[in-house]
Amino acid sequence: MKNIVIHGAHDLRVEERDVAHPGPGEVLIEMQRGGICGSDLHYFNHGGFGDVRIREPMILGHEVAGRVAECGEGVEGIEPGQLVAISPSRPCRSCRFCDVGEFHQCLNMRFYGSAMPFPHIQGAFRQSLVVDQAQCAVADGLSPAEAAMAEPLAVVLHATNRLGPLLGQAVLVTGCGPIGILSILAARRAGADLVVATDLGPFPLEMARRAGADITVDAREDPGAMAEFHAEKGRFDALYECSGSAAALRTAIPAMRPGGRIVQVGFGGDMDLPLQAMTAKELRWTGSFRFHGEFFTGVSLMRKGLIEVKPLVTHTFGIDEVDAAFAMAGDRTQAIKAQIDFTAARA
Repeated sequence: MKNIVIHGAHDLRVEERDVAHPGPGEVLIEMQRGGICGSDLHYFNHGGFGDVRIREPMILGHEVAGRVAECGEGVEGIEPGQLVAISPSRPCRSCRFCDVGEFHQCLNMRFYGSAMPFPHIQGAFRQSLVVDQAQCAVADGLSPAEAAMAEPLAVVLHATNRLGPLLGQAVLVTGCGPIGILSILAARRAGADLVVATDLGPFPLEMARRAGADITVDAREDPGAMAEFHAEKGRFDALYECSGSAAALRTAIPAMRPGGRIVQVGFGGDMDLPLQAMTAKELRWTGSFRFHGEFFTGVSLMRKGLIEVKPLVTHTFGIDEVDAAFAMAGDRTQAIKAQIDFTAARA
């Protein structure tokens, strides 16, 4: 079977490896779609991020969906042929964080396609993959492209839970990549009344408008546009910071009302926070890292038609077109989510 393997910055190879077979409680998946994430792009463009570096060949990918090919002994509730979204979250379930239900903080997490530990955790960009039944969310009624969006949606649902109630509130979203646009959808589903989105280019902002943002602001073309939200100590109750940019956060602070909440979703390296302004406004900043149970909630919401992710998948490539796929995934002028189709040369 074919696997997408990173060896270093700009050294991405499609390699053949043997197909495994499912053991007890396991399922063999024939992969259908895989979405290219920001962390995949960091590995491809820079060989890692921060102190995390590629130190051995690693299969990339963690946003995946496929069809059940074979079930191991004891598997119930899943049948061959079914489409499933595959959660990349594989906690050990025995450390002190797992013991209290904080699975996303597991001390021995085996998250697909991660170079944080060594040996690295191999990823899911492969034509066949054996997974635990517990990772599988049945995605009947969805397309493979939609099912593969369950992972980024889970990230946003976890962040939304960290923010707290949004009913009737004014929400600001900084950064309109896939996570930012999903944040718009999640905020609307949570009852936000006003949603404003900022970015640095027309294409992501147009996609934000299509997703339901009331107002979009091009911070590059009109850096003073946020001033209208500064009056009376700020307008916004909540902020999804999805860009990972210190500049975006600094620009957002004057528009936050006193007592407002900020959830940091974007990763861009260490950031200098405007602590004096945040303190004076008594703002509450919280981090948001990965997810666990939200993965299955996201699949359920998509299956019920309550969150529509299909428009976010802007480009699809075959497994033999990985260089073109990664180049497009990093092009903010025309792509939101680029996916790999593991069943065809080109979709």
